[in-house]
Parts: sequence; structure tokens; C-alpha cells
Amino acid sequence: VTSWNHTVVTYFEFLPFSSIPEIQGSLFCLVLLMYLSTLVGNILIIMITVIDAALHSPMYFFLKNLSFLEIGYTTSTIPKMLVNFLTKRKGISFLGCATQMYAFSLLGITECCLLAAMAYDRYVAICHPLRYTTMMSWNMCFLLSAVSWLTGVLVALEQTTFIFTLPYCGPNRINHFFCDLLPLLKLACVDTYKNEIITYIIAVLCVMVPFLLIVVSYVRILHTILKMPSAGGKRKTFSTCSSHLFVVTLFYGSGIVTYLRPKAFYSSSSNKLLSLSYTLMSPMMNPLIYSLRNKEVKQALKRLIAKNTNT
Repeated sequence: VTSWNHTVVTYFEFLPFSSIPEIQGSLFCLVLLMYLSTLVGNILIIMITVIDAALHSPMYFFLKNLSFLEIGYTTSTIPKMLVNFLTKRKGISFLGCATQMYAFSLLGITECCLLAAMAYDRYVAICHPLRYTTMMSWNMCFLLSAVSWLTGVLVALEQTTFIFTLPYCGPNRINHFFCDLLPLLKLACVDTYKNEIITYIIAVLCVMVPFLLIVVSYVRILHTILKMPSAGGKRKTFSTCSSHLFVVTLFYGSGIVTYLRPKAFYSSSSNKLLSLSYTLMSPMMNPLIYSLRNKEVKQALKRLIAKNTNT
């Protein structure tokens, strides 16, 4: 294991998001607007699920956790990106880079696990409705949430330690807008082939295992829905999990393409855009998806607006 004192680089510099200086101001405004929308939307979801008694159920307990994760997830990268749009020296300290990567990895891995827990909740609700209250007790909800967070904490700690004990003694310019695994591995002063293999293994375990659990859950859900006699019943049942399915598609689609595609297809420019889609676009869209496609959330939002209007 390489010791920390072998590291010479104490500061990392981010390359500009775009090579065209004239559009930096427009990019700043666009990203700021998307970030503020993400904060407002997810805070609103948390408020609704806390205040409205009709949403005090396992499904919305997980949704509240997801919104909290999304706020932290975007905040771990986007504010620094916005600052870099406005400053000439677009950089971060070695310790700051390690902290950012740890926070981003922790929240990202936790979200993967939490989305799997949400899929399991929908599977139990649709495939075992009579046993739902016992199978998805509050103890089970807290356990699934705690396991998701603990997995994120431990795996992110291992990953961050693994990356930042490598020697960094030469180039310190990161061709990205935050401290991410693959761009940092490119800057290490040693052959990182084994490190990349281990990184891929961790990605497969932490990303693909929850994803496969989600797929299995939805295969069982679809099988149950198709056996229902009425078309109206099928539509109503599927609507209870369609929002989650949209969120999973957004999050996993960009994440899998970014981290699990072959190295021959990797390019820094496309990686930045893909990273922006799952660090900002997905968290911004999630509240919209849940509020526009979920009748209970829309009704709770109307009740909240009506209550504030009358007071």
C-alpha cells in the first residue's frame, strides 16, 4: 500500500467544462437554475411527506429518503462547479478532493441501494398485498434504509482510501467538473490497470447488484399485473410504480453508461455530459416525476397549498 507521504500533488485543477469561453456565463446560469430547481423540488417532496398524514407510509418514507439523498448528491458537486465557472483558478485541495469524492460516492451508492429497497416495496405491495403491512413494517423500512446508508458509508470509505493512497506526483489537471474515480486514476503516477479492475468490480457489485434486484422485482410485478382481469386494474396498479420506474431508468441509464462502458468508448467530453445528467438532471426530474405522475402526491400538494392560502 502506498503511503500518504508519497503524494506530491496537494492541489487539483479542473479543466473548463467547455472549451468555448463565451458560453461559460450561459452555462453558469443554466446549471444554477437547474440546481435551485433540484433543491426546491426535493425540499417540497420532503415537506409534503412529513406534513401530510396520508403520505405516512413505507413508499413515501423511502421517497423522503431519496429526496434527502438527491439534495446531498447534487450539493456535493454542483456548488463547486458553479464557483469554478466564475473563477480563473478552477481547483480544489487534495483533502477537499478526497472529501468531495467520498461524499459523492457515499450518496450515489446509497441511492443505488435505496432504489432497490423502493422496488422491493412496490413488489410486496403489488404481489403480496394482503401481507404488505407485515412484510413492510416500519422496522423493515428502517432496516432497509439503514443497510442502504451503511453500504454507502463503507464502500465509499474503501473506494476513497483506495484512490487517494495512490501516488500523485505529476499532472494535477482533472478533465472533469468534480473529483470522480476514472479521471483521478488517469493522474496517478503508477500503472493503474489493477486499480481500474478493482474499481469495475466494486461498480458491478454496488451498481449492478441493486439494479438486478430492481429488474427481478419488476419482472415479478409485471407478471402479477398481466394476470389481472381488467385493463383498468392493470393501469391503476402499474401507475403506483411507474414513477419509481422512470427514476430508476434516469439514474441507472446514465450511471451504467458512464462507469461500466468499455474503456475504448470513454471520452472526457461525453463523460462530463453523462455525469451532469445523473448528478443534476436526474435529481431535478425526480420531484417532477413523482408530483406529475402520482395522484397522492398531487393531492397532498393541493392540500398544502390550500392550507397555506387559508391561513
